Amino acid sequence: MNIQRMQTFNRLVFAAAVGLALAVLTPSPANAQQTAKQMAQSAKATAGERAKQGDYLRGLKAWEQNCARCHNARDPKEYSDALWKPVITHMRIRAGLTGQEARDILKFIQDSN
Repeated sequence: MNIQRMQTFNRLVFAAAVGLALAVLTPSPANAQQTAKQMAQSAKATAGERAKQGDYLRGLKAWEQNCARCHNARDPKEYSDALWKPVITHMRIRAGLTGQEARDILKFIQDSN
């Protein structure tokens, strides 16, 4: 008889624990809206950070459209990452690239290195 009471008690404790966990972990509608806003702000911040750091695919496209257009584009492995930065800065002025295009091209080159 004691074993049955213990099993019943254990089941009740387990059910209460599961119910409490669900109540605590399930977001309320207000919390869900707050979480959605935070996620949207985080996505905007991440996109802004990516723009500052440069984008590989945009860099590839800019490299093809700007660098290869005027001369034989150099292999990204020809220079180290540290040497590419002043080269890109110089060519930004010579080719009339925007700052974003220069960052994108630098990102492409450094990631290809």
